[in-house]
Amino acid sequence: MSRTQPHEQTQQRNDRQTHDEKPLDTGVFAWLRALGPRGRRAFAGAFGGYALDSYDFFTLPLSMVAIAAYFALDKGQTGLLTTVTLVVSAIGGALAGVLADRIGRVKALMITVATYAFFTVLCGFAPNYETLLVFRALQGLGFGGEWAVGAILVAEYASAKHRGRTLGGVQSAWAAGWALAVIVYTLVFRFVDADTAWRVMFWTGALPALLVVYVRRNVEDAPQAAEVRRTGAGRGSFTTVLTPPLLRTTLFAVLLSTGVQGGYYTLATWVPTFLKTERGLTVVGTGGYLTFLISGAFLGYLTGGLLTDLLGRKRNIALFAVLSAVCILVYTHVPEGANTLILFLGFPLGFCMSAIFSGFGSFLAELYPTAARGTGQGFTYNTGRAVGAVFPTLVGFLAESWGVGGALVFGAVGYALAVLALLGLPETRGRELV
Repeated sequence: MSRTQPHEQTQQRNDRQTHDEKPLDTGVFAWLRALGPRGRRAFAGAFGGYALDSYDFFTLPLSMVAIAAYFALDKGQTGLLTTVTLVVSAIGGALAGVLADRIGRVKALMITVATYAFFTVLCGFAPNYETLLVFRALQGLGFGGEWAVGAILVAEYASAKHRGRTLGGVQSAWAAGWALAVIVYTLVFRFVDADTAWRVMFWTGALPALLVVYVRRNVEDAPQAAEVRRTGAGRGSFTTVLTPPLLRTTLFAVLLSTGVQGGYYTLATWVPTFLKTERGLTVVGTGGYLTFLISGAFLGYLTGGLLTDLLGRKRNIALFAVLSAVCILVYTHVPEGANTLILFLGFPLGFCMSAIFSGFGSFLAELYPTAARGTGQGFTYNTGRAVGAVFPTLVGFLAESWGVGGALVFGAVGYALAVLALLGLPETRGRELV
């Protein structure tokens, strides 16, 4: 018997304990304990990456009024800034998924974070609208890939029983990054002239560079994914997910992503403008109203993560698709002068439109085998994001005649598409990743 065998046996027992949830299956944070030490470091890296991804994204919607005034843009042009980000993010997300299968989840995560941080900073130096449009499009390359790669990384550490709430925890990072962006925005626009403040907002997008250092030093791929890549099974190919037997799954997953993200990005892009231009709120007032929206979003992510484990992936998405559509209709039809009511309605709106996302990370991961998981999740989520990106631009053009509030109702159409897409997808709750 070799000297290394006792050590190997001990390591194997430790690895089994890392993924064995039975001794840790109690308490509110059982899902976090069940990840094990390496899984928790992966969770921290994915959470931080997605929070800063959110922060960099929201630098644009929050600064949109100032940017439009600086470059003398109409609503269609300002909406195009968001749309081009989301369209290009489809390319970035799809490529990141392939990279995740070919070079590993962690390396792909670092590449995506560095990319979106770099081009966000460059946006702050844009001398004209055309240059800003190009930089924002290139920012989408990293923005599109980060979520898919981070979600896969954590999903492969999580147990089947807790996967929904674990990925819901990662998803809640979006609200954390959004909140941070609103805080910085409120301070910057209070103390800096608007013509410079929007540039400062983009320059603060350099923050994610610090996360890359953490991920490089502390995070590694889950053993199963690393083994698949070592054996050469994880080559990362679009052909795999666009031909039978995965073709049907891919098509319906794209439709699902299109509907949910079309509705979400319509709201994320235009609610700040709606509050300012049609409700007459100040910068500080807008920040206060967004506090309710973001608080609801954070709790929605966590609650949705729990419900996706209890009710199932499909039921959770269907439930909150319907509730999100109802919230849009109510939120945008509050009578003039009832701004206090809008303040409180922001909470359920943020809750519902966020809870629907909580099951996405686990659902998409469970639809694909390990060798094609990065490609499948990256392609479906981000293709849906690109098609759904048409919604903010349509709202921008419709707002010229309907008003921003009236045009926002178009976002409810996206949620109807999501419900239809669920009819073509299987329920995956409790499915082991293979």
